[in-house]
Amino acid sequence: MKITRTLALSGLALLPQWAAAEDVLNSGNTAWILASTALVLFMTLPGLALFYGGLVRSKNVLSVLMQCFAIACISSLLWLMFGYSLAFGEGNAWIGDFGNVFFSSMDTETLAGDIPEPLFAMFQMTFAIITPALIVGAFAERMKFSSMLIFSGLWLMAVYVPVCHWVWGGGWLAQMGLLDFAGGTVVHVTAGVAALVAALVIGNRTGFPETAMPPHNMTMTVTGAGMLWVGWFGFNAGSALAADGSAAMAMVVTHISAAAGSLAWMAIEWIKFRKPSALGLVTGMVAGLGTITPASGFVGPAGALVIGLSAGVVCFYMTQFIKRKLVIDDSLDVFPVHGVGGILGTLLAGVFASTELGLFSGQGFADGITTIWQQLGVQAIGVAATFIYTAIVTYILLKLTGVLTQGLRVSKDEENMGLDIVLHEESGYKY
Repeated sequence: MKITRTLALSGLALLPQWAAAEDVLNSGNTAWILASTALVLFMTLPGLALFYGGLVRSKNVLSVLMQCFAIACISSLLWLMFGYSLAFGEGNAWIGDFGNVFFSSMDTETLAGDIPEPLFAMFQMTFAIITPALIVGAFAERMKFSSMLIFSGLWLMAVYVPVCHWVWGGGWLAQMGLLDFAGGTVVHVTAGVAALVAALVIGNRTGFPETAMPPHNMTMTVTGAGMLWVGWFGFNAGSALAADGSAAMAMVVTHISAAAGSLAWMAIEWIKFRKPSALGLVTGMVAGLGTITPASGFVGPAGALVIGLSAGVVCFYMTQFIKRKLVIDDSLDVFPVHGVGGILGTLLAGVFASTELGLFSGQGFADGITTIWQQLGVQAIGVAATFIYTAIVTYILLKLTGVLTQGLRVSKDEENMGLDIVLHEESGYKY
């Protein structure tokens, strides 16, 4: 299958061009993307909320749940007002235009390819929701709610939207031939790098690393992890924007990578610490899912197996390095799992997309690229550009937010009391 067709179906062509090329609605594709949209939203609410909620201490569980819900709300409205138009409008190589603010050019008959454009906009909205929600894990248990809201809204518009346009909206990385099927750079690198910067700027939790801060409810975390796994089928397979073989293969490789990443992480823990843990099992799963995301439309099952195993090993050791060696309190391991996984998966997409790897062959490189090294060069440029841009803009936005809210984090006494009571006058559990 030609990569040009795959990229177009993944949202890398401009929407007006789609409408000109396809003017007949496909009910099967529409039904699948309707379901995928619900699955991706399900990843954030309740999947990510429960996953993160169980990982924090009991005095902060409601604050994390509320942050995920609030981000879903504010991201939805910003996407409606300006985000979608700037991400997928014609614009230029760097940013879209304002031609579709408030979805103004859509009605029930408007198509994006062979699905309704309002559905495509809603599908993409769910990606815009989960990406800033992922960052919550970096500053959990210590950031003001007002600071979180302002930062998340600014970050969505200043980081996510431009990068989305570069990769999926016909921008300069798309024109170079970057392979990112469902969000290795757009979602995972941006969220992971922003998480690392946020953890550095806001500082470690009081008592870290001397004081143990284990998850308070692993049942909640494992439940949320299961929801993430199921929802990820909509995330990756839905990015084919069609109910076809590409979607089916994306679903297969997503599942294989998740299973491989989970078992790889568990095996390392078993060998290193003599006992496997539920936390390691589900964290390895998320690493496998995040790492296969950019490659899911371009690789086969054998390639996905290697990607998943690599994710489990590399992301495990990165969590140890970040927290134990660098002593950075990325509370819920957003950068070592999502950021590193997104980087690894984006690079490996350039390897396993090759049609000349025998059992490990994929679907082929972007047009005009003939070798693994050429494609790897493009992938590396995409990773580097996304990393640098995200780091710089995130730092500026955090500093700006700190000025607007008179400090990013709660006081030491408030942190010790817990954000549930201090910020929301509620508690997750009544004893």
